Amino acid sequence: MEIPTPLRAVLADTDGSWLADFDAALLAPARDSVLGRRLLARTLGAGGAATLLAPAPKPVLTRVLTQWPREKLQSLALNLGVLAFAPVIRAEVARETVRRLKHALDKRYLLALDRQVWDGEVPRELQQRLHRAMHTAMEEAEGAAALLALLGRQGRAELRRWANPRDPALIEWLALLHPRTDDTPVPHLPPAAVQRLYAIHAGN
Repeated sequence: MEIPTPLRAVLADTDGSWLADFDAALLAPARDSVLGRRLLARTLGAGGAATLLAPAPKPVLTRVLTQWPREKLQSLALNLGVLAFAPVIRAEVARETVRRLKHALDKRYLLALDRQVWDGEVPRELQQRLHRAMHTAMEEAEGAAALLALLGRQGRAELRRWANPRDPALIEWLALLHPRTDDTPVPHLPPAAVQRLYAIHAGN
């Protein structure tokens, strides 16, 4: 079984919107050839992944993908989103809503309740905005999926703010995994809370 190179792994997981200028019929062959991968890398590098896909990218790529494979990075972002919505998750007392939250979040529901990670103190206006956003997502037809999508977007915004300028390559890798026009909510978690979750995930 062939072990994918870091560049090949990046190109395999990159959302198609980042390569929309390429003929769809040519993308698969390009990903499977050395010259094609170099061309795709140059395109992505010019389009927002300059640090991750620099002309000599191996050291950066190897570090980022070794420490943050797709699933692990997605898990960190989702956990950050759950933590960001902790103030309204903790405040929810309606039995049916709590049941649905526990079902959607599973073990992550306990993270939302953990005040040792973050006390969850936010201004009233932000509390109300988070409450509206959470309930709007839960009322959509997709239910749990819409809620998880909301939390994922929020978590990515929190991670982007914290990682800038600490690790621009990580920010670029996170961006490539999602549509180029991905919504960017306003982050509000304190840096210490993001750092705490980042350190926990980085050590796993």
